[in-house]
Amino acid sequence: MRTPYSTYRLQIRPSFTLFDAADLVPYLADLGVDWIYLSPILTAEEGSDHGYDVVDTSAVDPARGGAEGLQALSEAAHAAGMGVLVDIVPNHMGIATPASNQWWWSVLEKGRASRYAQAFDIDWDAADGKVRLPILGDGDNELAQLKLAGGELHYYGHRLPVAEGTYAHGDSAQEVHARQHYELVNWRRADNELNYRRFFGVNTLAGIRVEEPWVFEEAHAEVRRWFEEGLVDGLRIDHPDGLADPKGYLARLRKLTNGAYILVEKILEPGEKLPADWETEGTTGYDALADVDRLFVDPAGEETLTALVPTEPYADMIHGTKRGIADKLLHSEVQRLVRLLPADSGLDPETAADALAELLACFPVYRSYLPEGADYLTEAVIAATVRRPDLGAALGTLHGLLNPLTSGGTDAVPRQSLGELAVRFQQTSGMVMAKGVEDTAFYRYSRLTSLNEVGADPAHFAVAPAELHTRLLRRQLEQPAAMTALTTHDTKRSEDTRARISVLSEIPGEWSKAFSTLEALAPMGDGSMANLLWQGIIGAWPLSRERAHAYAEKASREAGASTRWTAPNAEFEDRMHAAVDAAFDHPEINALITSLVERIRSAGYSNSLAAKLLQLTMPGVPDVYQGTEFWDRSLVDPDNRREVDFVRRRQVAASLSAADENAMSPAVDEDAAAKLALVARALQLKRGRPELFSRYLPVVIEGPAAQHLFGFDRGGAITLTTRLPLKLESMGGWRDTAVALDAGIYRDVLTGRIRKCSGRLAAVDLFDTYPVALLVREDSE
Repeated sequence: MRTPYSTYRLQIRPSFTLFDAADLVPYLADLGVDWIYLSPILTAEEGSDHGYDVVDTSAVDPARGGAEGLQALSEAAHAAGMGVLVDIVPNHMGIATPASNQWWWSVLEKGRASRYAQAFDIDWDAADGKVRLPILGDGDNELAQLKLAGGELHYYGHRLPVAEGTYAHGDSAQEVHARQHYELVNWRRADNELNYRRFFGVNTLAGIRVEEPWVFEEAHAEVRRWFEEGLVDGLRIDHPDGLADPKGYLARLRKLTNGAYILVEKILEPGEKLPADWETEGTTGYDALADVDRLFVDPAGEETLTALVPTEPYADMIHGTKRGIADKLLHSEVQRLVRLLPADSGLDPETAADALAELLACFPVYRSYLPEGADYLTEAVIAATVRRPDLGAALGTLHGLLNPLTSGGTDAVPRQSLGELAVRFQQTSGMVMAKGVEDTAFYRYSRLTSLNEVGADPAHFAVAPAELHTRLLRRQLEQPAAMTALTTHDTKRSEDTRARISVLSEIPGEWSKAFSTLEALAPMGDGSMANLLWQGIIGAWPLSRERAHAYAEKASREAGASTRWTAPNAEFEDRMHAAVDAAFDHPEINALITSLVERIRSAGYSNSLAAKLLQLTMPGVPDVYQGTEFWDRSLVDPDNRREVDFVRRRQVAASLSAADENAMSPAVDEDAAAKLALVARALQLKRGRPELFSRYLPVVIEGPAAQHLFGFDRGGAITLTTRLPLKLESMGGWRDTAVALDAGIYRDVLTGRIRKCSGRLAAVDLFDTYPVALLVREDSE
């Protein structure tokens, strides 16, 4: 199996096609990138910028460059010695435009008689043999807006098929609608009455059943071609937790790709491990991101920041947000579980729904993969029983039904023998976790928002150096080929935004005072949201007014505390947007923000460079998200998916490649050349001398500031980073702190400087140019 040394993620879209990516290959090769990593490229909904709404699995999207574009990129990458990794979406398809999706159109036209009825995850009996389509508006008689045109039913911009034999001359559109295999319903009914599995709460993304062999084969025919023709070298699997049988799917995929490199977008909770029997090299790196970030958080700031905006304990908060999701947004999934209960269960529907929702709210991880993970179900039953003793009997009944293994030991029932109820509960628990935690609680729990990232637990405030060494050593032993990441298309804040926000943990008193002033001058009426928004603005500053307003709207509506997407609170949102405007227009507020950003700017640079070097050189396959070789202070999508100025990046890279000695160590400033230099030199070293990255050992640090220096030896490449820079400065700097190394001559790859070591290298010398160093022994050959 070919495994990448590093990857570079590109968002392929109509405005940046596969041909554009091919043109970028020389720059990425010079940067030191080993593989190019592409967002989904199969045919998606027209105008889709992300590509996760695939409507045709049989072809590369013409709007993204088509088959010719993939061919051009593959040839360019392979000629440069690079590989190609592609993101695929096996869990769902886009159905917003039925005429664009042949599979979905067939199901709507022919119902259960359609060949593709088996491909989608539809509960036909729940709607009298029909598929409910939640597209009607809130008018008194929306069906009166239906029209017959060209042998189709039209509802405003929606085109829908008419089944053969269901229309006679003179029939009204409403009469014809009544005879179809689908039922148009008000959009508000989806959360309770939808009868097809969605991707989370998105009505226009319908789950498919790749566990069916023919569905898998047909959905992956184009993917198979990529490998048969040598176009693609590896795959990234989106949302495996939505699948009925992730293990079986990965085994089939490994065979289809002839043993290619495969990663899974699996979100691991702290302490959770990837199932050992999955055919994958590991995750896409959110777990690594959580570990790296916390090294640069000062644990001493926890108490002050926690007290700044009092809120309920995080565990109680996520229980409440998850329960809210199970009772509202995803209640149709809970109701489907209720319908799957055996008639002799003894549970009435209302009690069953209550108990199932409580179990989902108490589930400690995204999902189990029975028989693996049975302990998580037991843990959820216990927690739910403690919270709701009135449901004790029902929970006990459900425990036995959801896990047939409870009476026979962990090997009593093979995975394939699990009933639909148990399988579907596992698929549902991941949805509830994602929507309740990532998309709700992460916008409510705001004590230090750099900690609120996918795969992380904001209640875990900081990681001590010794603990991080332990985790990285375990990563080297267990997941050496898994991806590491700091920014993705889905991160709530980009790496440099988080790096700056984390500095607030070093000056909690100053932030507390600043926040109180901001609240007094521009009150929003929601302290937690205000804390989150002001931290976001400071982390991303300077940013445009438009970006700030867009972020405020999305963050507040996702939180769902003071306003919601489905019921905006105009009074609150007016206050919130006035506060955002005040950041630009109110002299005192603008001056406070500007001065605070200036106070933490250098420390933010230090955190950014240190986190980046750590991620690029730690065990695993580092990914660089598009454009983040420069400073990137993005917020949540779509802000983090903006177009990248590759022309400017190429210019800076070219200047660094020149022989001019002054270009060797660019200054750490807003020009961002220093970060690009770090990224390029670290990636070039890893690609050019992989033998230097074959093991992991902590580096011994000695002296009064030892806790501010984190370092490791990867087998010849030695990474050294500064942490908690403001506190370091306040205690008098490095003084006689030093790194203990074997005697010899070392070169700092980042600056080119040669350093002679007689057993100790002084930190004050190591970090005289940058807050990081990457050393390679020069006299060991």
